[in-house]
Amino acid sequence: MFSAIETAELDWQQVDGINVPISKQFGDVYFSKDNGLLETCHVFLNGNDLTERLAQLDDYAYFCVGETGFGTGLNILALWQLWQQVRPDNHSHLHAISVEKFPLSKTDLIRALNAWEELRPLAEQLIAQYPLPISGCHRLNFPEERFSLDLWLGDAEDVFPVIPKTQQVNAWFLDGFAPSCNPELWQQNVLDQIIRLSDVGTTFSSFSVAGILKRGLKQHGIQISRPRGFMHKREMLKGIWASEDHLTQQQARPAQKTIAVLGAGIAGLSTAWAFAQRGHKVHLFDGNGALSGGSGNPLALLNPKLCPIQQSHEHLMLVSWQYALRHYTQFRAFRPLQVSQFDLKNNGELAKLPAQYPERLLSPQANAEFATTLQGICLTQAGAVYPHQLRDEILAHKNIHFHPQHITALSHDTLIQLLDQQHSVLLEADHVIVCCALSNTQFFENHPVLKPIRGQVSWVNNASQSLAADQAYSYGGYCMQLNAQELILGASFHPQRDDVEVLEADHQHNLELLQQLSPEYAATLPEISSWQGRASVRAQSQDYFPLLGKPNAEREVYSFAGLGSKGFLYAPLCAEILAAEILGEACPVPINLRQKLQVQRFHKKQKVKKPYFVKEMKTEEKKEL
Repeated sequence: MFSAIETAELDWQQVDGINVPISKQFGDVYFSKDNGLLETCHVFLNGNDLTERLAQLDDYAYFCVGETGFGTGLNILALWQLWQQVRPDNHSHLHAISVEKFPLSKTDLIRALNAWEELRPLAEQLIAQYPLPISGCHRLNFPEERFSLDLWLGDAEDVFPVIPKTQQVNAWFLDGFAPSCNPELWQQNVLDQIIRLSDVGTTFSSFSVAGILKRGLKQHGIQISRPRGFMHKREMLKGIWASEDHLTQQQARPAQKTIAVLGAGIAGLSTAWAFAQRGHKVHLFDGNGALSGGSGNPLALLNPKLCPIQQSHEHLMLVSWQYALRHYTQFRAFRPLQVSQFDLKNNGELAKLPAQYPERLLSPQANAEFATTLQGICLTQAGAVYPHQLRDEILAHKNIHFHPQHITALSHDTLIQLLDQQHSVLLEADHVIVCCALSNTQFFENHPVLKPIRGQVSWVNNASQSLAADQAYSYGGYCMQLNAQELILGASFHPQRDDVEVLEADHQHNLELLQQLSPEYAATLPEISSWQGRASVRAQSQDYFPLLGKPNAEREVYSFAGLGSKGFLYAPLCAEILAAEILGEACPVPINLRQKLQVQRFHKKQKVKKPYFVKEMKTEEKKEL
């Protein structure tokens, strides 16, 4: 069972001027006192023949390395360094999956990695994205390096069974403390899951030749050899999952894909970015213009409602928030800030959270610039996004082509054809992702119901009483500075309404929410008649989880919708999940959470009448085109 993460407790020993960390929990060193980097190269890199295998990757190929103990990150950095040295000049990608029960604190990680001056440039990039000690999967992307890492925090016995197998692991670093110090890591149930994530052609290497490891691998048909170990160690372990006829499996050669994305709200923009960063051609269509719908407000707040820590590994809002912060920091449109979250019920539930989470992430006291009687806490790592600036940055990507056109139908031939109102073919694509909110149902025979929710934000001049630019407030509604002169606050919530006229009644609603937080501060704002606003319609699923996947398994057309009012929070991670799934890459969330997002979770719903979806065009119509 997943639980709160404890960081590693360390002793340090000086060896030839190098600080060698020693685990107090397991009584073993993190890397060889002789030379940890050379041992990694000998045992794990050479033991899996990675120099040759990585250098020979085809264009757009994806290679995945798994590791059983992240530790100081030395193995991953050595792998990354090798990748820099031998990677082919194409769009191939290297991905690593590593598991760690007791992650080092960031301070200890920096100290440990200072031992390797030659790894410093890579170590600095890793440290910059090093996650908080919260259980679950943390995806770290380094697109300029064509390298990524899934760091799963938790016990290997809990983690490996929940990793989806969307792509085989091609090579394994069976690392960790010695079996005599940490026997749980080397048990049969862990090895069974490692094999589940592998396939024919997967290789294995380890510094250990313990009987439990050799027997466990042989039981699964892994061919074992014991070449010379590092320095004074007589042996190490190498293994390979060979096919019965010892012939290499024939697989389709990877290639650049043409991706069509329908709808240029935050779902569509995030999806376009995820594919474009991988080097694929993306065509983004929206006849109403980018950000014309629910994503077009002037400012979006990343404000997760955190869960009890035991649920953190599969709590959508929490895992999305962690990924979104890393994602948005690459854009100038991102504005880091803190969010003071207030409990309108005053039932004390919020006050329980700071003690459960990593130190200094949640302050037990809200930051109040005005008088309030409500109890609150402060989330110290949050942010806001300027949607229109984000849109411009995404659309400037060289692999993204925006088309201000309506797609009214899809035809399935060898490729998917995108048709306009005149049934003219505008594009042929390998994959289509429909991100059209409520209109998604028009493109599928059998799509879950989406309900409209009207929401209106307001903004008003508060130059005389402006709030700190790095602070936001959440209290059922929310408020923060839109700019130096204006306060933005919201938002109204009207299910089953799709009108978008700006209404004074909704301004009044947003004011009343603020009055519950601080009547005194609300009284300083100008009359409502001077307020400005924007109303839009959000699309919400029946169970409030996004819809992500194929409504019809036989077609390469995907639905991405139902983000509700959390679009900017959910979209980056959901887009990453979808891109990984379509391209056959590792999935960055546990199996249970991925299942909660599947479109197919709503089975046997009533079919939608669809004048806009063309399953198979008649021969005569094809001739006319």
